[in-house]
Amino acid sequence: MTKQHYVTIKGTKDGLVLRLDDKCAYSDMIAELRNKVSENSLEGLAEVKVHTGNRYCNEEELKEIMNVVHESPHLRVSKIQSEVITIEECNRKVLENQSETYIGIVRSGQVVKADGDLVVIGDVNPNGRVEAGGSIYVLGRLKGIAHAGATGNEEAVIAASWLEATHLMIADRLETMTDELTILSEQPEMECAYIHPNGFIAIDRLQELRILRPNLSTFKGGS
Repeated sequence: MTKQHYVTIKGTKDGLVLRLDDKCAYSDMIAELRNKVSENSLEGLAEVKVHTGNRYCNEEELKEIMNVVHESPHLRVSKIQSEVITIEECNRKVLENQSETYIGIVRSGQVVKADGDLVVIGDVNPNGRVEAGGSIYVLGRLKGIAHAGATGNEEAVIAASWLEATHLMIADRLETMTDELTILSEQPEMECAYIHPNGFIAIDRLQELRILRPNLSTFKGGS
């Protein structure tokens, strides 16, 4: 009878990936992990990314997994990745996927916030602030401050019919619009801001949004 392997180790250019079976008993997985680690013949120090799959591990179990890996002087855990999310994370994702609409002018000193996407039908005046856990869409002039992805969502975008913001923020990135003519087109109509793959906030035509962020679209059907 072929022995079931509960732990697999694969080498990558960034180090080792250690995958733990998520269907076997936790005790069986830990026992095999301890054996695999003790058999390791590496020299030097290798970074290990641990994948627990669909197994939920509490804090004590995660610490035990790390401690077992660290029994080898040649291995150090750099990250533990799981496909399971907590109730808090799930609730946050649900909120981020919701949409709220504000109709009216966001005046100077006023702050409008939303847990998910925020749609403003009206202008955002200078020193007015709009903030959202998801994306921000302004059907009007955005002249104030906009902070999208406020809870850390780097895929969030800021779009406006007329983009003249003084400050743009997406997640923890900030762009101060000190010289709009060097950043925006001569006519800042129908623009969107997003985090470029290089890490900075970039601005492009609104028509490019479907290419830049294809996952934003949830509409099914059409022709």
